[in-house]
Parts: sequence; structure tokens; C-alpha cells
Amino acid sequence: MSKKLSSLSNLSQRIIVGVLGAVLFVGGIVCGEWTYFLLFLGLTLLGIHEFFTLVRVQGMQPNRYLGLLLGGVLYVSVFLIQLETMPGEVLFLSLPLVFLVFIVEMYRKKPQPFTNIAFTLMGVVYVAGPFALLHLLGYLNGEYSWQPILGLLLLIWAADTGAYIAGKNFGKHKLFERISPGKTWEGWVGGTVLAVLVGYIMSGFFIDLEVYQWVGMALLVAVFGVLGDLSESMLKRSLGVKDSGTLLPGHGGLLDRFDSLLMAIPFIVAFLEIF
Repeated sequence: MSKKLSSLSNLSQRIIVGVLGAVLFVGGIVCGEWTYFLLFLGLTLLGIHEFFTLVRVQGMQPNRYLGLLLGGVLYVSVFLIQLETMPGEVLFLSLPLVFLVFIVEMYRKKPQPFTNIAFTLMGVVYVAGPFALLHLLGYLNGEYSWQPILGLLLLIWAADTGAYIAGKNFGKHKLFERISPGKTWEGWVGGTVLAVLVGYIMSGFFIDLEVYQWVGMALLVAVFGVLGDLSESMLKRSLGVKDSGTLLPGHGGLLDRFDSLLMAIPFIVAFLEIF
């Protein structure tokens, strides 16, 4: 399958992988809480693995196995707590694991030990942290609901689509040229307008949230989604790489596709929990 995809044009690869990915994510989220759990568990572990592989380009040597363990424990624990099958005190188990990274590093005898520790913990915070918080969005009303999760993805896709169309046709003023020369203010405005419009329309069908909550989520996606994209671009530029990985033909790596989601989740969860 991968060989056949690699023989196609970049646009064809993007379309095929995009359609298959959309079907996988919509199906996994809508089918039920366990398919959602497994889908994002895989995404969490693969994302952490990709992050560690990415930073190794510059000689950093994060503790891959301990980082994956810590990220997995965090993701699974928060999910089981939301299911009310595990007490919240279990999260305290994550604290010893954090400091276990320091202890184990003494025995690894690798160069730049504190740099390795920092990148190990950064991979967990950057990838597993937001995906663990996503459980709070799915269980916002006490029981699993696919609407807020799928709605968030639709808002991100809408913002990306609006930004691409507006930027391609009207883009003149650079948004953050030092990090991402292709992004423009016109593109950002187009993405914001389409995200808000989609959020307003969804509020008539996805009734788990109020209209103001969907519109608020759209605005947060418009702001922090693009900042997530820029942050990941900043990381790649500092490491001298074009893509975070090669897992998704035509799209790059997982972090390239989910950078906006990772940054937006904490702000959206905070917004919905408070308001």
C-alpha cells in the first residue's frame, strides 16, 4: 500500500490519505468511547515516538521508553477516571514517574543528561497532555459524547480550509514570516470566518453544547490552532527538518497534522469547564 502511494503525485497522496484519515477518525469517535479511546491512545504513543525521533536529529537522546510509559499512563489514567472506574488519586502515580526520568538518566550515561530529561518530559507534555485533556471534553456532561470531540476536529478542518482558500486568493501580508513564510493575515481571517460559520451551523445539529460555546470554540481554534502550527514550525526550523515524520504520505508526520489540535485542546477545555 505504501509503495503504491509513494508512486502517486503529492496531491493524490494528500487526497487519499486525507479521506482515509477522515473516515478513520469520524468512525472511531462516533462508534463509541472505547474505539475513541484506542484511536487516540495510538495517536498519543505514535506522536510521542515521532517527537523523540524528531529531536534526535540534533543529537538529543530522550528516554523513549520511559517517555512512552509516562505518556501512556497519563492518557489511560485520565480516561479511566472519567469512566469512574478508577479513583482520581491514581494520577499521583504520574509524579514518581516524572522524577524517575531524572534517576534513570544517571544510569544511561548519555551526553547532555538534563537536555535529555527536558526533551523526554517535553514529549509527554506536548503530546500526551493535550490528548489526556481531550477526555474531559468527551465527558463534559458526565457521559461520553462524540459531539464535542468531532466538532472540534471539524472546526480545525474548517479553519485550515478557510485559511488555505483566503490565503491563496488574497494573501499579501505575512502573519509570521520568520517562522512560516506562507501564512498571511488574510488567510487567518478567512480561516476564522469559516470556523465561526461552521461552529454556528453545527450548534443546530450538535446540541450537547450551546451556540456561544461552539462559537467560542471556533474563535479559540482560530487563534490557538494557528499558534500550534507556528510552534511546531518553530521546532522543525530549529532542528533543520521539513516534516516531523513520514508516516502520512503527502502530509508528513502526525505532529504536522495535529499540531493545531494539540495547542487548541487545553484552551478549549479550560473555556468549557469555566463557562
